[in-house]
Amino acid sequence: MNIAWPLYGHEAAQASFLASATSAKLHHGWLIEGPSGIGKATLANRLAAYMLGARGPDNAPLHAATTDPVARICLAGGHPDLRTVHRELNDKGKLRQDIAVDQIRDLSQFFSLKPAQGGWRVGIIDSLDELNRNGANALLKTLEEPPANSILFLVNHGTTPILPTIRSRCRVLRLTTLSEDDTKRTLDSAGASADALALSKGRPGLGLRLSTPSGLAAAHAAKVLVRSLPRPNDGLVTDALQSAGADETAMEAFQEEILAWLASKAEQEPAAATAWLNISRLAGEARALKMDPAQTASKLIAGLYSAARSH
Repeated sequence: MNIAWPLYGHEAAQASFLASATSAKLHHGWLIEGPSGIGKATLANRLAAYMLGARGPDNAPLHAATTDPVARICLAGGHPDLRTVHRELNDKGKLRQDIAVDQIRDLSQFFSLKPAQGGWRVGIIDSLDELNRNGANALLKTLEEPPANSILFLVNHGTTPILPTIRSRCRVLRLTTLSEDDTKRTLDSAGASADALALSKGRPGLGLRLSTPSGLAAAHAAKVLVRSLPRPNDGLVTDALQSAGADETAMEAFQEEILAWLASKAEQEPAAATAWLNISRLAGEARALKMDPAQTASKLIAGLYSAARSH
């Protein structure tokens, strides 16, 4: 998410960081974790700008777009003491599967230099879920021997396990899904459609990401499919496979609808909680094996159908 967007619903996490920052006992590593699409990267950017001198009302981190010169430089990616690490394009112009280990080594080199403006050096990794084993080990070295006046924000969606040694060297800010009001306020500030709100489920970034034609079609196919359980006809299954397999966005929208449906049923049916765990496990296996959307859709539908028949 963009630092220029307002950030709603995470006041407690921000207050926890500020209490540490003003106590002269600021930790060097901060793990910002929670579901994707709730504003973790936005918070990381705001706190990074704060550490570099940007200020909002009452000397607090910025809430929204501002004329603050430091904030504008951070937003433009031009601050010499801020480094953000995320997946990059490969030689063929396609997004890499992982954050490369060389990117983490470059970050370590960045931290070894003195701050260009005499204050802090700040790094953001967005996200830990996209680090491979080599990258995680390289990051651990930086966390074990942090240079003076350096701070690192690590965004973690929780889709893949992280090294316990990384977690143990960080303070944790745990963020949760937003209320309906905060979700709507966030989406309204971004000029999002009603479709984005319907797909968000407390995660405005998710709603924005999924509200594409393929995402909307896949979400609709998922809703139709689960209503037909335990005996969906062949046409519905075929439509679900085709819709969910259209692209990565469609697959994510399809998966989110299935998991949301199972989560709602789990409140009255304990068996649905088991099914939710199984579908989540299948999705994780598909990510680990780097299956394409069509393969993942087939795997999830088979798991959903199996769970429905067994209960």
